[in-house]
Amino acid sequence: MSVLYNFDEIIDRRDTGSVKWHYFDDTIPLWVADMDFKAAAPILNAVEQVAQHGILGYTKPTATLFDAIINWHGSRYNLQLDKENILFSPGVVPSLALMMHIFTEVGDAVLVNDPIYTPFMTKVKQNNRTLVMSALKEIDGKYQLDLDDIEAKIIEHDVKLYLLCNPHNPGGRVWTREELKALLTLCKKHNVAIVSDEIHQDLTLSGYTFTPLLKLAEAEGYAHKVVSLTSMTKTFNVAGIKGSMIFAKDEALLKKISQQQNLNDEYELNLFAYTVMQSAYEEGGEWLEQVLTYIEKNIEITLDFLAGHLPDIKVMRPEASYLIWLDCSAYAQDDQALYDKLREAKVELNSGIKYGREGHLKMRINVACPEALLREGLNRVYAAFGDVVKDS
Repeated sequence: MSVLYNFDEIIDRRDTGSVKWHYFDDTIPLWVADMDFKAAAPILNAVEQVAQHGILGYTKPTATLFDAIINWHGSRYNLQLDKENILFSPGVVPSLALMMHIFTEVGDAVLVNDPIYTPFMTKVKQNNRTLVMSALKEIDGKYQLDLDDIEAKIIEHDVKLYLLCNPHNPGGRVWTREELKALLTLCKKHNVAIVSDEIHQDLTLSGYTFTPLLKLAEAEGYAHKVVSLTSMTKTFNVAGIKGSMIFAKDEALLKKISQQQNLNDEYELNLFAYTVMQSAYEEGGEWLEQVLTYIEKNIEITLDFLAGHLPDIKVMRPEASYLIWLDCSAYAQDDQALYDKLREAKVELNSGIKYGREGHLKMRINVACPEALLREGLNRVYAAFGDVVKDS
């Protein structure tokens, strides 16, 4: 029996240890990539059944779990996986750090785009690798890979590893098959490994098609230098339950990753993570379809509001996820002042400068929340830059 989910429901998350709702006042958080929607009923039921069973002992991934992962990615993206192609990890960010040890040595150059999800930069630096950045080009309101610059940086710095974000965070681009193939060809030419963070894959919006990089790499005979990272956590709003996957196709590469994981015992998930992952991939499709419809409506509300009330904010329409990249340079000259101005209006967005130099005077807004909260948050954004909207 189908379930009609109520994404308009406002659930009080204050005083729960929530990272997103960390305030002591009535600030509205439109920042960290965490939805304010209740998880899918099958997931909550599965967690409840485990708790009611009463024994929370050591747990390993089951054949049923592997089947759920394989079926999800095969049916949705035509990515053909076997059990042997799947490794587990506590999270995508720990896996990014892990990949430094797989493909590089201390001091080696690692290339990332600018702007980019902050841990791409911090993990490179923390692991004593040399961070090299290639700025994305904004053309017709969307980001494009600058292949000429990427190649020049690869040659100049002898880059060993490229960290790709697909779909891109914070710009929301779903890189096309042609773009990915061109990038893959370039990296293959210079023997550069690629690790693709694909955690937002399932949040691809209508009209766009997600292409797994590993699928292309296998076709191009470059699977020994390509790894994909993904998770159910962003898709199904279960980030508090840590768990992710590492996909690779090459046997020797898989063995090397597994050995590196064993050094720190970072290859297991907890009982609830395995449970949620299986339930999500087996029974979460209906919830996902409904939440994407709601998110797309919220994106339109946001774009319409900004066009009508703050037309000087340049908006990058997302092709995936619920995060929208805003150029607020018309309203501020200083990044900290821009952030503070919004906080004073009791609304929090992510400061763009944290995503690289290209994030100067930009902000990232999260619209995955009940419509009433979103509208009030947008009113406060407007209040930060002008008069309060009385009736939006």
